[in-house]
Amino acid sequence: MFKKTVENFTCENCGFKVKGTGFTDHCPKCLASKHVDIEPGDRLSKCKGLMLPISADYSRHEFKIVYKCTKCGLIKKVSAAPADDKEKLEFLASLKKTSLNNKFK
Repeated sequence: MFKKTVENFTCENCGFKVKGTGFTDHCPKCLASKHVDIEPGDRLSKCKGLMLPISADYSRHEFKIVYKCTKCGLIKKVSAAPADDKEKLEFLASLKKTSLNNKFK
């Protein structure tokens, strides 16, 4: 069960000071995250690796960010937040389209 906990943090990737909302799980500037959860909000992961965005999906009027952990290799998707850098989200989504288009050439 999700437990809402308001946590402010400094992004380990870019140094931006993030003001948490209780649902904040990544930096809105560089979109990096940290591998801290097994289930959303539980903070039970022992990995604690940096999660970097590798692509994004856009459907039903929302972005989902695809992450890969730099320590353990876990890949997971999370919903983008309203404050996230839209240009970065669009760039990540374009990477996936480019990759798919190249497979069919």
